[in-house]
Amino acid sequence: MLHYILRRVLSTVPVMGIVAFLVFSLLYLAPGDPASVIAGEQASAADIERIREQLGLDRPYLIRFGEWLWHIMRGDLGVSVFSSIPVTQLIVQRLEPTVSLMVYTLILSVLIAVPMGVLAAWKAGTSIDRAVMTFAVLGFSIPVFVIGYLLAYVMALKLGWFPVQGYAPLSSGIGPWLRSLTLPALALSCVYVALIARTTRATMLEVLNQDYIKTARAKGLNQFPILFHHALKNAAVPVVTVIGIGVALLIGGAVVTESVFVLPGLGRLTVDAILQRDYPVIQGVILLFSFLYIIINLIVDIVYTIVDPRIRY
Repeated sequence: MLHYILRRVLSTVPVMGIVAFLVFSLLYLAPGDPASVIAGEQASAADIERIREQLGLDRPYLIRFGEWLWHIMRGDLGVSVFSSIPVTQLIVQRLEPTVSLMVYTLILSVLIAVPMGVLAAWKAGTSIDRAVMTFAVLGFSIPVFVIGYLLAYVMALKLGWFPVQGYAPLSSGIGPWLRSLTLPALALSCVYVALIARTTRATMLEVLNQDYIKTARAKGLNQFPILFHHALKNAAVPVVTVIGIGVALLIGGAVVTESVFVLPGLGRLTVDAILQRDYPVIQGVILLFSFLYIIINLIVDIVYTIVDPRIRY
């Protein structure tokens, strides 16, 4: 197992290098002169040249990439063009709301979707199964921002159960923290729940038709241990895969969700940086999200060895 984990860790190194190269190239692939775009139409030639020097556009591409990569390895993501604040500091300031939202959404989605998928497979062909599949179709079809506005209108404005917008930090208490995140997490989890529930149902249907499940039923075992101990355990690898891949949905959806509910997280920081053409901030946030996704996939690969020991070999 240790050998497998070591191989998977080493395989992420070249992937991270390629991702870093592509993220750095965003500055050079942008249409037009980035310095002119950032400076604006009323900028003088001196202002444009100053921004070019700040972004390193006056130096050769490979030299600039080598310097940027060296700074990245030391934890230096550069300085924001507009606020003159280090990008690392901006990310740290916005990290808690995004991480809180993603973790809350992940836990909420798994706790809802897996039992839904198991129940739909157990009751295949019934009204329960059709209801779960209908929800899955709707979850994929309705955009996150539409769900967010509907939840805010009904559960915040009409019922007054949750705040409409804003974020309460964890330091203010568990209650306010959860109340500020519940609506964004519910909106963001709809697509994720639909994806996990459909995958769980499909894999469970295949497993439930296996001979050892029929034998367990013939021995008179209760449905609960059959479904969650025997069947779900053997159907877990595809489910874990979808949960890991679905993190990309959380990352992309966080940008929209944070804008709808005005959460001061990395998604909101990304939107503001794009509108301002703040390339160092854009590069830093995209690099962080990309590395996070790579790490999540590495964790999923390691979880495979726990769920199915055969994968180690």
